[in-house]
Amino acid sequence: MQAQKCLELKIDGVAMDEGVFQRLAESQQAIGRSLETDFDSGAETHVAWFELTDDEQLQRAQLSAAALLSGAKSSQVQLKALGDDWETAWQKNWHAMPVGERLCVRPSFCDPLEGDYIDIVLDPGMAFGTGQHATTRLCLAAIERICEEKAPASMLDMGAGSGLLAIAAGKLGAQGIVAIDNDPISVEASRVNAGINGVELESLLDDRPPEQLFDLVVANILAGPLIEMAPQLAKCVGRHLVLSGLLREQVESVSRAYVDAGMQLVRSDVEEEWASVELRP
Repeated sequence: MQAQKCLELKIDGVAMDEGVFQRLAESQQAIGRSLETDFDSGAETHVAWFELTDDEQLQRAQLSAAALLSGAKSSQVQLKALGDDWETAWQKNWHAMPVGERLCVRPSFCDPLEGDYIDIVLDPGMAFGTGQHATTRLCLAAIERICEEKAPASMLDMGAGSGLLAIAAGKLGAQGIVAIDNDPISVEASRVNAGINGVELESLLDDRPPEQLFDLVVANILAGPLIEMAPQLAKCVGRHLVLSGLLREQVESVSRAYVDAGMQLVRSDVEEEWASVELRP
């Protein structure tokens, strides 16, 4: 029998949002995490992996308790011990994913799609953003649309996570790219991922928008932080602002915060229960 090397935790995507799951995974010292999407049903599943300890029973109890305290029901939580090949076995669930008209996001272990796609290579890791979530797809579609109109001379990705949005903008012609996150893991991930994709950007550790003007500003965070930073973030916008991480019912309150800060709502888009908004000065 093959030795078991890690515990895999799966939680239904409806049980909690990505931010809550990220905090859960990090608090329990996960060695990796991802968001899996069933391409037939669209159902999402949060997944994290944990190095197996000597007391597996206790570890299972701790992970289950952490999941329940984070808002999941017991029926939404799965724990499974995986063998030596776990690091490669989970890769079968990943595929190259087309986004918008021209972009393709894929892990390095997947072949690129056939056709004239702009290829973005991004391996799943502890930092946010592999293109699986609806809010990320909404942002990528907006970035593609804006870059087709005119490639930004400068771009800010606020709350950059893995750096996917900044990298996509760079691949589409944006220059002067700055990626900011308040998590050191994300800051390093943005830097490394940009290098893999041949995109130049500055990756900074901070939780506040910079005092600088950008042609394009993108923030895929959560409604609360977006509303809180509205006065500062609005001052950074030279031409376009794209916001996501929002539920449909949060569009009005987030938009109002930025309209109050002197911006005009241009459009909003929805996918499933999620939404994005685009504003201009």
